[in-house]
Amino acid sequence: MCLAVPGKLLEVFDENGLKMGNIDFAGSVSKACLEYVPEIEVGQYTIVHAGFALSVLNEKEAQETFDAWDEVIDAANKDGIGLEKLERPD
Repeated sequence: MCLAVPGKLLEVFDENGLKMGNIDFAGSVSKACLEYVPEIEVGQYTIVHAGFALSVLNEKEAQETFDAWDEVIDAANKDGIGLEKLERPD
C-alpha cells in the first residue's frame, strides 16, 4: 500500500549513471531514483513510489499533506487506535 508521504530531498548524487537522492521521510532516510524529476533540488519535497521519485512538491503542498495526515492520525486516536504524528523534516 502506498501512503504518499512527502519526503524532503537531502542530497543528490550519481549512481551507475542515474540521478539519485537521499530523501528524509519523517526521520527515516531512503535512497530513490530522481530520473523522473530531473528538476528537483535539495530542500524540495517529493513523493516516491517503488524507489522512484514521481513528483516534486513545494513546501506549501508538503505542509498541506502533513496537515491532512495529522487529521487522519487525530481521528484514529479519537477512536482509540493510538498513532503517533509524523515527524516533519526541517
